[in-house]
Amino acid sequence: MSQEGNSSDRPAGQDPLLLLKTLQLLWTKKEMKKQLKEEIRRGFAGLEDPLAGLLDMLESSGDWKGKGHSLGYYISSELQLWMKEHPAVQQSGMKLKKLQARAFRILDQCPANLLDPLISIYQLHTADRNYLLGHVSHLYHRGDYKEAAILSIKLKLQSDQDVEKMCAPLLFQDKINLVEDYVGEHPELQCRLLQILDTWCEPDFNIRDMARQYQGLSRYKPDKLNRKMLSKLIFRLLDRFNVDPALCPNVINQRHLRTLNYLFYKRFVEKTMTQENWTDHVQSTVGDNRWLQGHLIQLLLRYCDLNTAARWAQHCSLPEEMLPSEVADELQKLEIQERVEEATKEENYKEVKKKDYYQLPIPRANIHLLQNWEDMVQCCEKVLQPGQIVGIDMEWKPSFGMVGKPRVSLLQLAVRDEVFLLDLPQLLEQAEVKGEKEKLPHIIQMLYSDATITKLGYGMSGDLSSLAATCSTLKGMDKQSQSVVDLLTIDKLLQKSSIDWKKGSLKVDALSPEQSCEDEGLRQPEKGLSLLVQHVLGKPLDKTEQMSNWEKRPLREEQILYAASDAYCLLEVYEKLCKDPESFGLSSDLTESLVGKASVKPRAKKQLNKQEVPSPSGQQCRGSDKEISRPPAPISPKEFSVVCDNMLQGLGRYLRCLGVDVRMLENEDDHRKAAEIARQEGRVILTSGLPYQTLQSQVGEGRCFSVNCSEKAKEQALQVLKHFNVRVTLADIFSRCQVCNCDKYLKVPKERMRQLVEGSRNSLGDNNTGCPTSCEEEPSRTRSAAQPVGTAPREQLEGMGSCGADVGGTALQVAAIPPGVLDKAELTDFYCCTRCGKVFWEGSHFGRVVSQFQDILVPTGDEQRVYELS
Repeated sequence: MSQEGNSSDRPAGQDPLLLLKTLQLLWTKKEMKKQLKEEIRRGFAGLEDPLAGLLDMLESSGDWKGKGHSLGYYISSELQLWMKEHPAVQQSGMKLKKLQARAFRILDQCPANLLDPLISIYQLHTADRNYLLGHVSHLYHRGDYKEAAILSIKLKLQSDQDVEKMCAPLLFQDKINLVEDYVGEHPELQCRLLQILDTWCEPDFNIRDMARQYQGLSRYKPDKLNRKMLSKLIFRLLDRFNVDPALCPNVINQRHLRTLNYLFYKRFVEKTMTQENWTDHVQSTVGDNRWLQGHLIQLLLRYCDLNTAARWAQHCSLPEEMLPSEVADELQKLEIQERVEEATKEENYKEVKKKDYYQLPIPRANIHLLQNWEDMVQCCEKVLQPGQIVGIDMEWKPSFGMVGKPRVSLLQLAVRDEVFLLDLPQLLEQAEVKGEKEKLPHIIQMLYSDATITKLGYGMSGDLSSLAATCSTLKGMDKQSQSVVDLLTIDKLLQKSSIDWKKGSLKVDALSPEQSCEDEGLRQPEKGLSLLVQHVLGKPLDKTEQMSNWEKRPLREEQILYAASDAYCLLEVYEKLCKDPESFGLSSDLTESLVGKASVKPRAKKQLNKQEVPSPSGQQCRGSDKEISRPPAPISPKEFSVVCDNMLQGLGRYLRCLGVDVRMLENEDDHRKAAEIARQEGRVILTSGLPYQTLQSQVGEGRCFSVNCSEKAKEQALQVLKHFNVRVTLADIFSRCQVCNCDKYLKVPKERMRQLVEGSRNSLGDNNTGCPTSCEEEPSRTRSAAQPVGTAPREQLEGMGSCGADVGGTALQVAAIPPGVLDKAELTDFYCCTRCGKVFWEGSHFGRVVSQFQDILVPTGDEQRVYELS
């Protein structure tokens, strides 16, 4: 009988090696695979220790050492499955450790496919971690880098290993997939790997020197692992692992440098990029990166002149040691030139201010900044004299929407020919040190409660509220104040007046901001105290220092002069009003009616919690110079004119459809053309993205609006209409030609239009030998101006030639009318644009537009008629 036949009659596998021989014989016969599986299971069931038996078989046979599936792998896999059915064979304690030690010797030589069964059967992941790391280290130092990495992954040892040490030889052997598996489940290792690869991209890093550290590298190709390949690998891993690119500054810088080179090529070699676009892209690419800024200067020296390089170096604030010597020298010359120009500009500005703004009529020596108590003696003697008139103002750091009342930093007291500026923080601190905390509040209380001293202010209720927030003992002082004159009350009386100012002044009606601004676009309209000073004394206050940081010390000279002017002008305004109140439209008993309690002002002055919202015309709502402005008044589309940047043509078409006067830049136009059109025609610029920063500086405040480029054109149109408070009615829809923006139409009866269409076709059929396609109107026939769409023109279109169609020299586009339109019974008239000749007729397009914008339409009660584009 054959060996196969006898195997079932023998005692079942008492000796593992006899079992191995039986299995080897069956393994050679492919058709016996099912019997092989049964023999393996029967054999393991008969072994006293199946786990030790497997090791005996593997140690005595070497067939499993090769690649592919071997008998050793087949036996191990079957034992792994059999053990799940017979968990009692699992070992533990010292016996398991001995088995693990034998298994590790096999691991040194076994292929990767045998790792999983052996690790599972002998629970190798539970072995001593130092022992596991030592075994991997043994493989590593033997040059088996791939095997060491695979075993580390299987045993989850990565967190205790050096990622560079383990992954570098794998990269040199082009085993990138294995590297990704090694760090795949460890975010901290992913970041560390990317940082290592990024250091390899440094300009001075030598990859060949790194490779020499690893002995026995197989398949190493030095030229393949270059910076270009590394850069691609890094960006792929950044995307796969979703890691912050900031971890890889070298490769990011290299990519930005390539972008810079490309931008210089496009601008100076191909010459296909405008200066404005090129500048925007260069600035966004370089940012604050010193390394890129240095390379930018080198590129500028190569493509541009020395002066341009110096100006960019100045713009980037590059230190001198980073600059080439010639650029540093040019920068010094440039800075000297700018200082001279700035000084000249400052002198000119001062001269203009003297000419255009209110000037203090007292010498600088009469302005006293009081920062210690010794200086307060002279102030108290002059200010607290009976019968004295004192102008009072206060300054504090702008709150910019912060909660709570601001603390007063400077208290200004003006008397005839002198101004005292009290540094409250300094004085209060000194008083507290001396134990005289109530001294300064007592002086202020004496001033406000003395009925013999007239106190002048502007919006004093808000000032007193801030003063109380600065010093708690001054709370409720507004109720104790006597002989207070709040010029805000006078300002309100003046605004209600309607008579002419005497001595060549403007009318009081002219108090509206747009009229008070002499040069709209160059200077904002005056308001509040500045406006009052302008109308009473002839020139407004210079408010450029109003938004200073009044807590910072020392105060600048400009701040001191501004603070003194704010208080002293109150004296001069009051004096002039008292001398001749009738000339300002006020009652003759002005002094008696105003001296008393401080007026109640609804908001504290200098409230900055809300932002001004300029109207399309640059208008701001009038009020105190330290109050917020109101939103713009509602306007109709006819009053609103814009110029759309070339990236917003869809928005422009929507706005024109709603009756807004829209000019649109062509695709090839430079963005700066929008500013030229806006200045020349008084239009608001609509733009988006980077051009906004450039364009807004070239027009007046509120004359440039940045649209959200991520939204669709319809949402952009709604955003613009809401911001500028444009009220659209049914009559505004299609009130302008959608092609040329003209708002003049002429009405043509259907039968007359039919004649024009047939005449045009006949002319074309005669090969242009007959009548011309357009004719001038007869000189004797005249018509009134065309009416907008939706209203009936006052006269019909008349005087056209019999074989052409013409409006004042503009040929009508009658050929564009489809034949079926003229046969519609419900149509009675057509409407023609007097500028481009486009023909319109009643259709369904109007209803679609109304449905799109029904939420913002303002009802008028009149039935409107509009016409669909041909």
